Amino acid sequence: MGELTPSENEWLIMEVLWNHEGAMTAAEIIEEMKDTRSLNKNTIKVMINRLLGKKVIDYQVDENDMRVYHYYPARSREECLNLKSERFVKNYFGGNTSMAVASFLKSADISREQLSVLKSIVEELEEKNREDSEI
Repeated sequence: MGELTPSENEWLIMEVLWNHEGAMTAAEIIEEMKDTRSLNKNTIKVMINRLLGKKVIDYQVDENDMRVYHYYPARSREECLNLKSERFVKNYFGGNTSMAVASFLKSADISREQLSVLKSIVEELEEKNREDSEI
C-alpha cells in the first residue's frame, strides 16, 4: 500500500487548506504559497493531484465555471498526524511505541511544563487501560 499521508512539501499545501476558511482554488493555493520555499506553480499543481490521489483533499467543481475546482481537506490535521506517527513508529521502531517515545524524550529538551503535560497524558492512558481491563 502506498503512502496515504502528505509528504513534507504536500504538508505545506495542507497547512494552507487547514488554516483557510472554506475551499480554495489552485490559483488561491498557489498565491498563498508564493513565498514558501522554491515551489513553482506546476509543482504545486502536481502536489494537489497527489493529495487527491491519497484522498487527503477533495474538491467541488465551480457551479459557474466547470474548469475551476475548489479544494478542501478531506482529512483533519490530527488524523494525518496520527497516520504519520503510526507509520513512523512502524517503519523506524518496529511498531514499538514505547521505544519511539523513549527515543524522543531522551533526545528532547523538555521544559517542566511540557513534562507535566506528558505526565498527565500517561496518567490518562493508565486510567483508560485500567478501565479497559475491567470490561
